[in-house]
Formats: sequence, structure tokens, C-alpha cells
Amino acid sequence: MADKILVTGGLGYIGSHCVVALCEAGFEPVIVDNHSNARASVLERLERLTGQSLTCYDLDIRNRAGLETLLQREPCSGLIHLAAFKAVGESVARPLMYYDNNVGGSVSLFDAFEAAGGGAIVFSSSATVYGDVDAEPLHEALPVQPTNPYGQTKSMMEQVLADMVRAPGARSQGLALRYFNPAGAHDSALIGEDPKDQPNNLFPIIVQVAVGQRESLTIFGEDYDTPDGTGVRDYIHVVDLAQAHVKALQALLSGGFDAPFTALNLGTGTPYSVREVVSAFEAELGRSLPQTMGPRRPGDVATLLADPSAAAERLGWTAERGLEAMVTDAWRWAGAARQWGLWDEDT
Repeated sequence: MADKILVTGGLGYIGSHCVVALCEAGFEPVIVDNHSNARASVLERLERLTGQSLTCYDLDIRNRAGLETLLQREPCSGLIHLAAFKAVGESVARPLMYYDNNVGGSVSLFDAFEAAGGGAIVFSSSATVYGDVDAEPLHEALPVQPTNPYGQTKSMMEQVLADMVRAPGARSQGLALRYFNPAGAHDSALIGEDPKDQPNNLFPIIVQVAVGQRESLTIFGEDYDTPDGTGVRDYIHVVDLAQAHVKALQALLSGGFDAPFTALNLGTGTPYSVREVVSAFEAELGRSLPQTMGPRRPGDVATLLADPSAAAERLGWTAERGLEAMVTDAWRWAGAARQWGLWDEDT
């Protein structure tokens, strides 16, 4: 019988790809999502893609009693925790909302999972925990010093998990995956980055400009200490990222980690500036995109570049897809989403 794995935020961008990767690896995902930033139609498309009937609960992770009932009904040996608010700028404007949802929700979730018997916990962390550190690339031994509330919540969630699994009698083991910048889409074009609200990430914003949903792309900051003055990031294909979650889960379940808590970077180690990403899209489209320059956004840093060597060593995982694949898959997904009228949906 397949191990059941609880996936919070399982209808979201990264979560939906993790659900597919789990099914492909022989696990049985149990999805939890409150639909705050995901369309209800994602579930139907996931079932088409996987060829399976999937279990999904409409539940907020701050609902401790609801989680307890769910875990009694659906005993899970593992947890992939992705449910969180994730916009840096919004976190600066509304920090208490982020602490309540991200930290408060994680405490509720971890408590319920441990009380139900515990198991393997893979936590969706972020490279923003490193802050504006004077090092390149970033490795896991660097101090954690986030510069914005979103990064602070991820750092605090890591600490909550670490303290819980290190406590006497703990029955869980934790692995925090510090993502850099997920991009792209599944090559089936059935799932991709499709937030209900206005996107905050570069790729879907560029797509909106390309399809005419936005007049132009605003590049925030052209005076960073980078080769072309725009922010530099380590972009990782979302399918590679999802496969890393499965590798992490398998490693924990098989006893591959001695320590109760470990943090690993997930990235490619290849830097791309905002201008370079825009140029890659223009090459894919065969036309230029309208763009304007804006000031730096509060909380943003100049460069975030991963040293992914620890994940390669500990998980046997490396990213296989580059920027061209990310752009091609994102644009293919955009075409499918428009054809199906997904972006005209209210749900």
C-alpha cells in the first residue's frame, strides 16, 4: 500500500507539481488547500495529468481541530508543507498577516502532525532567509539574517520545525528546502504558475505583458551592483524543484539523514538578471516586450545565487532544465491557459 503524504498548498504552483511528482514516485498525496491563491479547477487538471482520483481537503492550516480530524481519517507518513503567503513587498506592507498565516499556521500544522504520530517533514523554505549577505554563491553554513518579513517568517518556521524535531521524544524528522526562484511549468501544459490574485513573480508578470493583460513590464531597480544593474536570481525549473521534494521525502523515510533537522539549498548555481530573463522571453516570442524602469522594491536584494552542491551530495539531486526550458514551458502553459479560458475563471 502506498505511503500517504500530506501536501499543504497542494493546488498551488509548486504544490501541484509536487503532487504529480509524488504520484509518479508511487506515493498517495493527500492535498490540503484553502484556495486562497489557487483555482478549484487545478484539481481536475491534476487528475487528468496523473490519471488518478486525488484526495483534497478545503482546509486552512491554522485550523488545528480540522487538521487533527483529517489526520485521523488520513494517516500520513510524510508531510510536504508549502502553504504560505510569499510576496516580499506585501509582507513589508502587511507583516502581521504573514506572521499569523505562515508562522501561526506552521505551528498548528506541525503540532497536529506530530500529535498524530509524526514522520518525515519536508518544509518549503526560501533563499530569502539568507538576506543581503556578502557571499556568492550562498551555502547552508552562512548565517540566517533575512531582510524582510516574508524571509523572517521562513526563518522562524525553520526554527520552529528544528526545535520540534530536536525535542526529547519527538517522532518527526525535518528537512527544510531553501528554494531560489521557481519558474516554468509542466510540459503537459496542464498545470503552471496561475495565481488567482495579481502575480508577484517575474515569469508570470512577463507572460501577462506578452498576452496583453498588462501594458508593460516594470523592472524594479536598475542600479544594483550587478553586471547590467538589474537584480540577479537563480531560477530553477518547477519540475526539477518538485522532483527534489520527492528525493528529500524518500531520503527521510529511508533513514538517509542522521540529524533530526537539515536545511538544503535548491537551485542551479547559474545567475540570470531580470534583463536576461526578459531577453529570453523575447527570443521565444520573436518580438520585443514593452518595459519601464521603476525604483527598487522594499526588501529586495541585488543577488541571490545558490550553491546547490549539498543537495547533490545528500539527495543525489541536481537540476536538469535551464532557462530556455523554463521560458518555453511557461509560454506553452500560457497558451493552454488562454485557450481553455482559465484566466477568465473566477474560481
